[in-house]
Amino acid sequence: MSNREPIGVIGTGYVGLVTAAGFAELGNDVYCIDIDEAKIAGLERGEIPIYEPGLEELVAKHRGRLHFSTDINDALEHARLLFVAVGTPPSYSGDADLTAVFSVVGSMPPEGEHALIMKSTVPVGTGRAIKRRFEETGRSNFRYVSCPEFLKEGSAVKDFLNPDRVVIGDDGDWAGDAVQELYAPLNAPILRMDIASAEMVKLASNAFLATKISFINEIANVSEETGADVSEVARGMGLDDRIGPKFLQPGIGFGGSCFPKDVSALKQLAGNSGYHFQLLSAVIEVNELQKRKVIGKLKRSLGSLVGKRIALLGLAFKPNTDDMREASSLVLAGRLQGEGAEVVAFDPIAMEEAKHLMPHGVDFADDELSAVRDADAVVLVTEWEQFGKLDWNEIAGAMRGEVVVDGRNALDPDAVRSAGLRYEGVGRGREGDPADPAVVAGADAQPASLGSGPG
Repeated sequence: MSNREPIGVIGTGYVGLVTAAGFAELGNDVYCIDIDEAKIAGLERGEIPIYEPGLEELVAKHRGRLHFSTDINDALEHARLLFVAVGTPPSYSGDADLTAVFSVVGSMPPEGEHALIMKSTVPVGTGRAIKRRFEETGRSNFRYVSCPEFLKEGSAVKDFLNPDRVVIGDDGDWAGDAVQELYAPLNAPILRMDIASAEMVKLASNAFLATKISFINEIANVSEETGADVSEVARGMGLDDRIGPKFLQPGIGFGGSCFPKDVSALKQLAGNSGYHFQLLSAVIEVNELQKRKVIGKLKRSLGSLVGKRIALLGLAFKPNTDDMREASSLVLAGRLQGEGAEVVAFDPIAMEEAKHLMPHGVDFADDELSAVRDADAVVLVTEWEQFGKLDWNEIAGAMRGEVVVDGRNALDPDAVRSAGLRYEGVGRGREGDPADPAVVAGADAQPASLGSGPG
């Protein structure tokens, strides 16, 4: 019998379910609450609503410790620590929509010793507003802790059990101590700080990583104009321990549930405070333009895209997830159709989710070979491991054309070329289009295009 105290988790989406399963693994009984009756019914049957490696197995392993309900009183009855993991999507104004967060706050009872531990990503100042709401409604006995999550989709279970740090923002009372005790078995650095600083850590971390991605994408764009190979450039940069190799992989733009939302949220927060965060404006612009640069690569090789059949390999915003939020494939498919192209797509995991979000008219294939059959060009959008093991001779035999655009620099260029196909990566120069010596030398050079237009 575990002597660890029971906890509540409000919201059984991506963050909430991984958090619940992780604490169950540590020995806690976890009371999971969600307003979605169908989702709760599915979870009670053992059905996991998201794809995350290892999560289904962990939930099954701890069926006895995980309790699912639509009634928040089930959590309040058993747990004093309530982790909040509800959605905070951007509103029309660009601010985070905190409707779900304050709905949870409003559902708290007037009495009892409880603490809300915020896992949802919220603007700096949210904790202050929630504590004020507690005071105004006679719930001054409630405590509030900011404990931002740093889970990466595709490795979230591993990240929970092996965190690089745990950030706890609190008022130095019993609630912060209790959260610290919960995480103590993970043997990770625990940073105690004020609530506002903890709220800022999450936004600042994701904004910095997004900045790193946009920066290397700009370097990739310059590399294409000058003949440099951005893969070699990134390798040379990454060995500098002040920089590091992570998030120096160029591609066709970042997406997902965190980076776009958090970068925009921090920019909006700064604007609301009277500060213009110019750097983040550039990060967002570069990322949006980067998603569209594939169109230019295809046009250079194929000319007009009207009537051309373009195969997209991978749809999710990253491998090992079915998450389609802000996925580059959504923008790319829409732009291709706008150019008159026929789009066929395949993803090993995200197909069902993609069918709800992709533009009308996209043809979904059953496998890679079906997707590339009679295609004039193939675009690697998501770097699933299986795509790196493709038989390119078989692919070449199925295609009508010969163009392969490696949107993640994840393929073996030599393997693609040896099959008689034309390979083009991101920032690796242009095949058959060597750099102009004048550009390299700087003599009579025109400024390199850094994504100033759609192509």
